[in-house]
Amino acid sequence: MKQQYLSVEEFNELLQQWNGEKIRISKRELHDYDDTLMELNSISYSRDTRRIDDYEPMHALQLNGPGKIHTDGQDFQQLPSAHYEIPLEDSTLYQFNESKFSLITDRATYTIELVSDS
Repeated sequence: MKQQYLSVEEFNELLQQWNGEKIRISKRELHDYDDTLMELNSISYSRDTRRIDDYEPMHALQLNGPGKIHTDGQDFQQLPSAHYEIPLEDSTLYQFNESKFSLITDRATYTIELVSDS
């Protein structure tokens, strides 16, 4: 499969086509790995200009819908809220390989893929 880099606009356009689908979001950050299953109802973006420090993102991708999260050594648990937030940076890389998205930030790598019902 061919890996291609996307602009944020191209990424958004392709991801919008997955509204109403079941998705898996995987996050790798240092030695931490989280796996989330979600019914994607909508996609939105937020901007926070009142950040206290650089750890809080100025921009974030919000994947909205009910879901469950699986963290290290635990069973799946309900998401605390009906959205999953991915911090976006000016340096974020957006990739797509015909079946999954990868977002690579300075802190973590996020993978978004469709989940089949089987």
